[in-house]
Amino acid sequence: MSAPNLPAQQGTIKVAIAQLNCTLGDLDGNAARILGACRRARDAGAAIVLTPELSLCGYPPEDLLLRDGFFRDCDEALGRLALEVRGVTAIVGHPARADGRHYNAASVLQDGQITATYHKQALPNDTVFDEKRYFESGDKPCVFEVDGVRFGINICEDTWTPQGPSAAKAAGAQVLLVLNASPYHVRKQATRHDVMRERVAETGIPLIYANMVGGQDELVFDGASFALDGSGRVVCQMSLFEEGLDCVTVIGGVPQMAGVVQEQTVEAEIYRALCLGVRDYIGKNGFPGALLGLSGGVDSALTLVIACDALGPEKVRAVMMPTQYTADISVEDSRELVRNLGVRYDEIPIKQVFDAFLGALSKEFSGLPVDATEENLQARIRGTIMMALSNKYGSIVLTTGNKSEMAVGYATLYGDMAGGFAVIKDIVKGMVYRLCHYRNSIGGTAVPLIPERILTRAPSAELRPDQTDQDSLPPYDALDAIVEAYMENDASPTDIIAGGYRAEDVKRVVELIHRNEYKRRQAPIGIRITHRGFGKDWRYPITSRYRERYR
Repeated sequence: MSAPNLPAQQGTIKVAIAQLNCTLGDLDGNAARILGACRRARDAGAAIVLTPELSLCGYPPEDLLLRDGFFRDCDEALGRLALEVRGVTAIVGHPARADGRHYNAASVLQDGQITATYHKQALPNDTVFDEKRYFESGDKPCVFEVDGVRFGINICEDTWTPQGPSAAKAAGAQVLLVLNASPYHVRKQATRHDVMRERVAETGIPLIYANMVGGQDELVFDGASFALDGSGRVVCQMSLFEEGLDCVTVIGGVPQMAGVVQEQTVEAEIYRALCLGVRDYIGKNGFPGALLGLSGGVDSALTLVIACDALGPEKVRAVMMPTQYTADISVEDSRELVRNLGVRYDEIPIKQVFDAFLGALSKEFSGLPVDATEENLQARIRGTIMMALSNKYGSIVLTTGNKSEMAVGYATLYGDMAGGFAVIKDIVKGMVYRLCHYRNSIGGTAVPLIPERILTRAPSAELRPDQTDQDSLPPYDALDAIVEAYMENDASPTDIIAGGYRAEDVKRVVELIHRNEYKRRQAPIGIRITHRGFGKDWRYPITSRYRERYR
């Protein structure tokens, strides 16, 4: 709907930004959330409510969008919602069908009717996005008027290029409203601000940006909705990782200063993202709680603390499964950690089970040296026990492997990789320690929540005598840097070596990354917090002989 010749009368109007945690596919629940935001906004004196991208159905719907029934049900839900929106104008994101085509859309709901609909024009098709698989591009701007102010609509990717905002301005928009489902990664907000300031500078019109919040499988949406005035100044900044509704007063087409929350540290951002991802994955999928295997090491300690903060300790259970190789200090530190957390804790020794397996395999293994087979057998016994507890009690098993380990395959299929959700799958080892120190810093007690010895002892899988991770891996600071350069940033091995890393380390890590793709394909999904995780945005073939040449 284009309206370049609308009346030029200026007005004062409040726009409410509804930062919503939508559950994918819960059409009635999401509609109720939107309607609740409309009522709160109306009570606050707002005339417009801006909701996130695809707020009616949740984002991303993926192959649900290939089903006609999904579009039909979304159409009907939108119609029912429109009938209930009174006394305020709501901008609602939803999938739409028109002339046999499918669109990522936003509709204007006013006084019981759908008065205009905008179709997203720029469809992202990189990293975790594949919208060109499902939608076609719109080609018309949409501008509507409320109380003498003309508002244009864009959806997310439309504003990452100049075309969408420029088209809205040409159609008469004085203020741009942007619906978003922009997933979190570290320091994503700074990039959003920079790009949106470019659009404001190009068009000269202010911008109000509503982003989704909540966990959806491996993605976490951070909210952090905001508004920019015509100079690009942030006049409203909402909280990270929390639902909320904030109002921005627009006078003569100019947003006025509202509340602005303070920026957080990287560690605080990531920690809150992980907690939200766990809470929503478990809550939205209906699991009664979570289980995890505690080892006395730093990875399982961090995972346990996150789970307790996300769910409450009453919904979390930790299990220690020692063998003859488990150090006494591992058991002691695990007991101290669970006492600090107030979580249920059980010890199930597995030496007898391990010995029974070795006995059953003694003839088969006769004359062969002890190797990783026996180490992996211990991990698989533990995995079997955890899955048995999960089956019996219904709780989901959280795996505890970090990104550094997952990159190079230092995790056992059907062992420590057995489970339903990988909490720290996208956290390199160095960041694991930083997050532990961060959590201890906000504990509010004289005694650290995570025992100090867990953070200072050498990491070990404890699957053979005197084992440490660094026996067969580069130091973690080097390993993390190589993984980040090669896997996240597509740097060539030659360039990584030129950056000061040992050639033998780079070659080994790169080879391990590719050799272990088959393992990662069988791993549970985990929370994405970097701009490239081992999930939707990593699609390397398992069967491949290609290796980049060193030059």
